[in-house]
Amino acid sequence: MGNLDEMVNRLVGKDAGLFLDLATYSILTENNAGQYYPDYAYRHPLFTKGMHIYSDSKVSSFLGQDMTDARIAFLNEWNAGRDHRQKIYVSYDSSNKHCQAGDIDLAEIGHEKDKQDKPIFNYAIAYDRNNNEPLFYEDYPGSINDVSQLQYMLEKVEGYGYRNIGFILDRGYFSETNIHYMDRHGYGFVIMVKGMKDLVSDLVLKHRGSFEQSRANSIRTYKVNGMTVKMQLFPSDEKDRYFHIFYKDRKHAAERENVERKIDRIVEFLEKNRGKKIPPSPNIEKYFDLEMINKGKEDERLVTWRERTDVIDREIVLCGYFVLITSESMTAEEAINLYKSRDASEKLFRGDKSYMGGRAERVYGNESLETKLFIEFIALIIRNKIYTCLKDEVKESGQKENYMTVPAALKELEKIEMIKSSDRTYRIDHAVSATQKTILKAFGMNAADIKTMGKALSDDLKNANTTNGAKED
Repeated sequence: MGNLDEMVNRLVGKDAGLFLDLATYSILTENNAGQYYPDYAYRHPLFTKGMHIYSDSKVSSFLGQDMTDARIAFLNEWNAGRDHRQKIYVSYDSSNKHCQAGDIDLAEIGHEKDKQDKPIFNYAIAYDRNNNEPLFYEDYPGSINDVSQLQYMLEKVEGYGYRNIGFILDRGYFSETNIHYMDRHGYGFVIMVKGMKDLVSDLVLKHRGSFEQSRANSIRTYKVNGMTVKMQLFPSDEKDRYFHIFYKDRKHAAERENVERKIDRIVEFLEKNRGKKIPPSPNIEKYFDLEMINKGKEDERLVTWRERTDVIDREIVLCGYFVLITSESMTAEEAINLYKSRDASEKLFRGDKSYMGGRAERVYGNESLETKLFIEFIALIIRNKIYTCLKDEVKESGQKENYMTVPAALKELEKIEMIKSSDRTYRIDHAVSATQKTILKAFGMNAADIKTMGKALSDDLKNANTTNGAKED
């Protein structure tokens, strides 16, 4: 990541400083609204030449620029810098973002995850779990589902020069067409399939009771038991797959309670509507046999019902199980380690939406949307590096302090301030605290580095004040 700022400066051009400032603004303030940027700029060091503070109108016009060439060039160069000979597993995941502006071509009513029935567009990230870095992103219309988009993403991967690669995918990408497409192109995969899905439920039932209580099958890192079975996935498959079956006691208890609550809600609905006509419902008829009077007629009424205990019992039995399918031979522990590495890409999305203000883009045109997504991707690369450094330090020290999360660490480091003395020189206000030293260690820095950087920043501020008459804090 060492050449990230150099790449941005070269590809974005004269406004690269503002570009990087907007990226850091979104990380530190957990906000992407341009109108608040001037307040942030007044209180923070900037990348802009002479630490010039731009107005919100300048930010708006900057976001409205067409940066397609710079964006494509960056993604090509960023991925060209990878070692394409190395075998890597890429976690690919997507989410959707609200955007109600009428001029956004990608915004459509689609497969919205939080069911607000608002226009959305889809946003996906490919993450290299071997090297802990985001590789590329893509945005596409809200009406396109994950299964349909996957093959287009795989073509992009090939265009970036990746060959020796595998994909870690969520169950949303599971389809026979996608599996065979990856086979034809020589891509490996790890993909989740729910234990209740018909495709694997028989497999779970067949091996149920053979590994759940066995110490030899215990994977303590995730508090699960697992086993592996080799067999075909689809009748059309030309080779066997590896089915890794897992069981978790805590997952069983939670899922069983969900089943029981679902049945309770249906019974409550039926009780309220006894003697009334109710609309057809596959969800109700899956679990209950309904007795109706005058069935099929206008005056049809619900009389009573009986639980389909065989269906409910089967669903309860399957609680607590999940299955991972891999194209390559590996143990159950290796498979779950690979799949759990998806947590990093999921944290990227959570960071984008929760900690960087990216739940909605707040833009009015296609160019603004694309530029803002480009800035957000750069911010995600930076924030991901912060997260990785903190995580590695926690792992090495063996102590998980509350302040070693990204939001807490940044909040703590924000306490390091510079004040202007009577000689018009900026100086660090107080010594670096023990907590701040621990955080700085994660980035290979210490208190002396802060003092050195503070001196350099003071010189920059003095020069900026002399040449530009900029605002001072």
